Amino acid sequence: MKLLLATQNLHKILELKAILKESFDKIDLYSLRDFKDYEAPIESEDTFEGNATLKALDAAKHFNMLALADDSGLIVPALKTSPGVFSARYAGENPTAKENMTKLLAEMKDLKGDKRNAYYSCTLCLASPEKVIKIVTGTCEGRILEEIRGAGGFGYDPLFLKHDYSHSFAEIQTEIKLKVSHRSRAFEKLRHTLEVEFQCTTS
Repeated sequence: MKLLLATQNLHKILELKAILKESFDKIDLYSLRDFKDYEAPIESEDTFEGNATLKALDAAKHFNMLALADDSGLIVPALKTSPGVFSARYAGENPTAKENMTKLLAEMKDLKGDKRNAYYSCTLCLASPEKVIKIVTGTCEGRILEEIRGAGGFGYDPLFLKHDYSHSFAEIQTEIKLKVSHRSRAFEKLRHTLEVEFQCTTS
């Protein structure tokens, strides 16, 4: 049983593998890092759903196996949903995480209280070479801190404080983050479909 994670992002690969292995340890997992010659399609859509679908279908057709693609990002309603689908390149082409966070802090410097509310959104698309099998979305709500806190996580995690938490996503343990993140919430909506596709059950 094989499943291709249609991403080269090491952080996403590690999170998805950790989430999947907990319940689907018999699946042989691959990622685009195992196929360096493959050229992924440009993320040209204006929604997470569109980009996830584009990536999953292209990879599934190219490698002739089930593919799971993730498209995710941070949304700040007060900034008219920015950074959104441009989360990874918010500060320009190939920016560092710190550059993205620095720009976000600058854009939000005059925002206080509820205007600092934000949420992570993750769309997962499971596709076969012939069709899209399932698309799901999970979110995690919180707020943007006024300074970077913590050295763990990735992306905007040092700025993201989940509601009812006192530590940023970069300060909490990975095991805790995996249970409450937008990616894990999306996966829970996909669990049954994966069980059917791989003809297995999870505890």
